[in-house]
Amino acid sequence: MKVFGIDIIKGSIRSRTRRPVYALARVEDGDIGDVEEVTGFRLQRLLAAEEPDILAVDSLQEIAADQRELYAFLQTLPPATRLVQVTGGERTESLGKVAARYNISFNKFDPYAEALTTARVAALGAGVEVIAFENTTDVVVSRHRSPGRGGWSQNRYARKIHGSVLQKAREVEGRIRGAGLTYDMKETKAFGGYSRAAFRVRAPREMVPVHSSRSADVQVRVTGRELDRIRFEPLSGRPRHLIVGLDPGTTTGIAAVDLDGNLVLLTSSRQMTMSDIVEELYRAGKPLIVASDVHEMPYSVEKIRRAFNAIPYTPKQSLSVEAKYDLTAPFSYTNDHERDALSAALDAHRSLQNKFRNIAKRVGQGYDLDEVRARVLRGQPLDTVLADLQGAPVAKEEERPEAEAEPERPVEDERVMALDGMVKRLRSYVQELQEDLRERDREVERLRQDVRRARSATERRIRRDAELAAKDAAIESLREQLRGERRRSRQLKKRLERMQKVAKLEVSDDHTPLKVLDSLTREAVRALQEGIGISGGDVLYVPKTHGWGRGVVKDLAGTGVRALVVGEGSPDPHLIRIARESDLPLLPADAVGADIQGRTGAALSRIIDEAIAEWEEGQKEFRREKDAERLEYLFKEYRSEREKEVRRGG
Repeated sequence: MKVFGIDIIKGSIRSRTRRPVYALARVEDGDIGDVEEVTGFRLQRLLAAEEPDILAVDSLQEIAADQRELYAFLQTLPPATRLVQVTGGERTESLGKVAARYNISFNKFDPYAEALTTARVAALGAGVEVIAFENTTDVVVSRHRSPGRGGWSQNRYARKIHGSVLQKAREVEGRIRGAGLTYDMKETKAFGGYSRAAFRVRAPREMVPVHSSRSADVQVRVTGRELDRIRFEPLSGRPRHLIVGLDPGTTTGIAAVDLDGNLVLLTSSRQMTMSDIVEELYRAGKPLIVASDVHEMPYSVEKIRRAFNAIPYTPKQSLSVEAKYDLTAPFSYTNDHERDALSAALDAHRSLQNKFRNIAKRVGQGYDLDEVRARVLRGQPLDTVLADLQGAPVAKEEERPEAEAEPERPVEDERVMALDGMVKRLRSYVQELQEDLRERDREVERLRQDVRRARSATERRIRRDAELAAKDAAIESLREQLRGERRRSRQLKKRLERMQKVAKLEVSDDHTPLKVLDSLTREAVRALQEGIGISGGDVLYVPKTHGWGRGVVKDLAGTGVRALVVGEGSPDPHLIRIARESDLPLLPADAVGADIQGRTGAALSRIIDEAIAEWEEGQKEFRREKDAERLEYLFKEYRSEREKEVRRGG
């Protein structure tokens, strides 16, 4: 098989002034030829002359600026030459990744090395074939020149051209019919033959035994019928090996990654049977490993694994939700089932990364690493695998595996899948509950430590607060005592001032000091006693006698008060009688001419003495009356007793 690989050295396909110059590398039956520099025109000549099996590029943008130019370029290729884009079709990847899949390294900045690498990986089966035409070919036989205006020989000239077209059309029809191809023919008759004959052959262009050509009078154009949209078909029929993760249940999650960890398939559905799952995986590739995210593989996952004869993988312990989130962080998914399936596939791939790196170090260039890794994982020695693959042709498409389904019991299969999903969810729920329980135990222990620390701190704070409270109480008590002492000090100062004032008055010979009593009650007497004091020989002044009592008068008389000056009008007769009984002089203020200033006052000593003398005269008269009343009472008592005795003595 001959393969051409090209890469642009300079210029651009979009430029009209600087047309591209390509590096052209040849690989034929595994032998690497020289790499040369060619122009676009020179490339077309070499393709037409050598008719390689494959023209390999790493990007279609290097040969055509748009779809129209791509169709035109493909029309110029020899029928047997296929255009291959080695970096993929709808979803492309870098040439470095494709080359790494075959353990090939190259200088990415050298277009000659890129052209050679492109040819090598295409020869090994990498890439996709660009399909731009239907399986229908149009063959048009027409005049190569126009009859135009002529002279006397015009009719003979036109008859000659049309006869040549008719003859060429019959020749083309004979070749198509001889190849056993079906076709439709539409001819346009003209003077002396055909002016045009069109054939629509129901076969691809490479199967039509006619080529585009031209002569003096006739031209033949062979073109494929263009597709509405360009298709890409894998060059190799071998399906790619996959690591599949499954999450069974009422909603089934399916995920598949290739051996490099790239996401290939991620889907979920509530209506997928086991045969539908097998069909979906078959379209994506060939499952090499079937993985589950729980330690014990569910029965339905095991059945799907057996359908592909895949290698089972289960983690040492069921994956936690946090581990699933960490594994699937770079990817997007729509529900938890897709997340669980994807985490199972990625966990299986992660467990094999070290083995894959060791295999890549031991494998030389030019081997399909996916196939090598797949065979090694299935237990074949690496040397045996390399010997088998050396010079091995590209494998044809493998037969589709049939699922180990039980068509007579589809309902039970679905029930098994649902029960597997339920068991998985319950185990996951139990695991979450156990994790929650451990977390709660840790939280309880942490809270207990916090309580112990808080209790110790509280006890210290309580002791400190109690000490502070005791000290605060002592301070408050001392403050209260201080306030009391200050009040007492102020009272004593006032008392001292009044006493000094009274003392000054006492020193005077012509004035007698008066101590003011607020009212004639025991409370007022007690207040005056605490204020400036009451001692024997004092003269008291009371502005009003409301609320007086016998006991107050007797108490004042008992203290040895010299006299009591009454400020309001005439005193109450009862008060006068009690005062005379207690021998307490009761003097009206008008009679003594009292001069009151605040809590003290003064009166002339002479007037006080005269008033007291006058009271004493009245007191003597009061005593005589009292004595007379007592004698009269005694006489009456004696008389009454004698009368009683006389009556008794009869």
